[in-house]
Amino acid sequence: MQQKTTISKYIKLSLFTFLGFVALQTSAQKVKIDGVAVVIGKNIVLESDIDKFKQEVETRSEGKITISDCEMLEELMQQKLLAHHAVVDSVVVSEPEVSSRVERSIQYFTQQYGSIEKVIKAYGFNDLEDLKKELTTVQEENVLIEKEQQKITEKIDVTPEEVRLYFNGLKEKGELPQFPAEIELAQIVLKAIPTKEEEERVVAKLNEIKKQIEDGSNFKMKAIINSDDPGVTSNGGEYTVTKESNFIKEFKEMAFTLDVNQVSEPFKSEFGYHIMQLHAIKGNTRIASHILMKPVVPDDKLKELEEKTNEIIEEIKEGKITFEEAVKKYSNDEDSKNSGGLIINPSTGESRFDLTRMDPAFYARVSDLKKGEMTTSFYDESRAGDKMFKFILMKDRTDTHIADIVNDYEKVQQLALQKKKEETIEKWSKEKIKDTYIKIGEGHSKCVFNKNWKKEISK
Repeated sequence: MQQKTTISKYIKLSLFTFLGFVALQTSAQKVKIDGVAVVIGKNIVLESDIDKFKQEVETRSEGKITISDCEMLEELMQQKLLAHHAVVDSVVVSEPEVSSRVERSIQYFTQQYGSIEKVIKAYGFNDLEDLKKELTTVQEENVLIEKEQQKITEKIDVTPEEVRLYFNGLKEKGELPQFPAEIELAQIVLKAIPTKEEEERVVAKLNEIKKQIEDGSNFKMKAIINSDDPGVTSNGGEYTVTKESNFIKEFKEMAFTLDVNQVSEPFKSEFGYHIMQLHAIKGNTRIASHILMKPVVPDDKLKELEEKTNEIIEEIKEGKITFEEAVKKYSNDEDSKNSGGLIINPSTGESRFDLTRMDPAFYARVSDLKKGEMTTSFYDESRAGDKMFKFILMKDRTDTHIADIVNDYEKVQQLALQKKKEETIEKWSKEKIKDTYIKIGEGHSKCVFNKNWKKEISK
């Protein structure tokens, strides 16, 4: 059970997050006629799909998982079976669900390659619309598969007795999982706030640049000279914007407010102050450039902030104030101020962090802390470029350990529930195979599968 679950985890990562699938389909269309390994309903698995995803599973697992061509084919057939019956069951996939995933993929690979033009070139697409079309096809199928799985397992639950039996079964076989070290952290943050005069200076400068552009100056050159956006060197401050893209609210709203060639008034976001010029409207897409300017906080103000942070640490250590009281009194971090400074793990939405999967710099600061200990104050900057000093409290800590039914009940419960869902989907698949059109290519006729994909009659 453990091996199969692990393999499935890496296959799911490959199927649902890997752009190579799109590139694979595209190259198959443009370079050669690819062989068809299997047909499931109206869906096909190409010969090259097997090789590509097999390599991806092995790469993502860092060589810990190896899988044969026949095993890979069966996993891909399972996905196609789910996609086929999602359509049969009239599963609805909305345009926003798909487009948001497409935009996230584009944003991710644009960051990886530096520009959307480089992504298009690297994967052999004709243009952005060509890329979006292929991504949309893949993501539509991904959503279908996920929703069909949810539909099959929506009423599945586990009782405490089932959790106990599951745990005891693993214990008897010597297969109890090892849970990694987990920590819970809280912070006090003092952000450097620019003065009103500095903000007025920035707005006045942007208004001056706006007038120069309206009088004929080149927006891109002005952006290169003045913008604090780090992407300006590669794209001149120009971006492709849709309502589903991951840009900040203010940026998207302005892009959809302007007329072509119009330059906006200065507007504020969490990143600073902007002006924007709209270049083109293409359906639901806007092509726009912006110039970002961030108000400056002088070094002497940062020094004062550091000293204040150290004073707060001493107040807590001397017992003059509790950590929670200090959060309410001093911290100006909106995300954690109202929860006693608790830091939420952005990957899980929960308060606990897997110590082995933390950012290396963050890990170095907190890995040696015992429960109740605090770091020294340190300088940090937010994604938006906010300057701050902060310190962190180790609220709770659990070291690496073998699963315990009492202390780890919720984790064991989730494992038991996942196993039951997998068994439910396995049972569903075996039934659906019987009345689904399946044609396996001769090259895979000798494969031995776990399910009766060949529809052989038992003797």
